[in-house]
Amino acid sequence: MRIAVIQASTRTDINQLLFEAVKKAAGKDNDIINLGIFPEETESYSYVEVAVMISLLIETGSIDFVITGCSSGQGMMMACNSLPGLRAGFIQTPQDAFLFGRINNGNVASLALGLNFGWAGELNLQYTLDKLFEGDFGTGYPLEVADRKRQESEDVIYINRLTKRSFIEIFDKFDKIMINKILSREVFYQYLKAQSKNQTLFSKLLSVKS
Repeated sequence: MRIAVIQASTRTDINQLLFEAVKKAAGKDNDIINLGIFPEETESYSYVEVAVMISLLIETGSIDFVITGCSSGQGMMMACNSLPGLRAGFIQTPQDAFLFGRINNGNVASLALGLNFGWAGELNLQYTLDKLFEGDFGTGYPLEVADRKRQESEDVIYINRLTKRSFIEIFDKFDKIMINKILSREVFYQYLKAQSKNQTLFSKLLSVKS
């Protein structure tokens, strides 16, 4: 599984800590990619703009799973769940993380990277990510109702696909200024260019890149 780390500009100071924690929790069996937002970047990106980046990563098949967040984690989760291809959960604790991975089988985990992130906050972050990647996703929990839980998560995925349009379908009405700003992030653009499996969508993105 290819896992991307990318968070809003409000928490660039925590990017490296987040990346290292994800590598420790999931790096043994997965490819971990750090896509920022990095402290040295002068351009600022809101949680909405980062959520669009996440949607493009998932919709182009460039990434399988994303660890993200903003100051509270709530805004990022809501923005992600408004966009094509994304099934985001708001994760605060190791229990949240374990249940999200085993039961909900989403593809985006949004963390609170500012709110309540005080003394020893890095410990809760690590424990939370450890539990998120403990075992396979979507296996169901607890064991006695695992079949029902798996079916319910599949139902959510089905409904998500049924009710949401793809990025290609909404592209013509999407904010092209925002798309161009996002594609102007060289690290993001180069990764998308190298990894995209959806050349139809990538070609549409190129049409507005200045």
